Amino acid sequence: MIFELRTYTAEAGRTADFLKLYESMALPLQNRYLGGLVGFYVSEIGPLNQILHLWRFASLADREQRRSAMEADPAWQAYRVRSRELGAIRQQESKILKPTSFSPS
Repeated sequence: MIFELRTYTAEAGRTADFLKLYESMALPLQNRYLGGLVGFYVSEIGPLNQILHLWRFASLADREQRRSAMEADPAWQAYRVRSRELGAIRQQESKILKPTSFSPS
């Protein structure tokens, strides 16, 4: 099992705009194609305007297959266009995390 931690940094004052668009257009698609949402968060202390989400996958191959299927969906492409038009995100980072043998998940 692997986890993907995605961190988006929004323009100051634009986090709510991004979250509204994401929840209405992207989340339903990601739940359908990716499954495995562990959590969705915003930063409260430390670097601000950050949106973090954590996803669980069986393997890197599973992640690749699921993301490829989602990328092929015209509804996902429409979301990506709207997200770029919104212009709320200024930086994106993705980390793949592999649990240790003693990790509870």
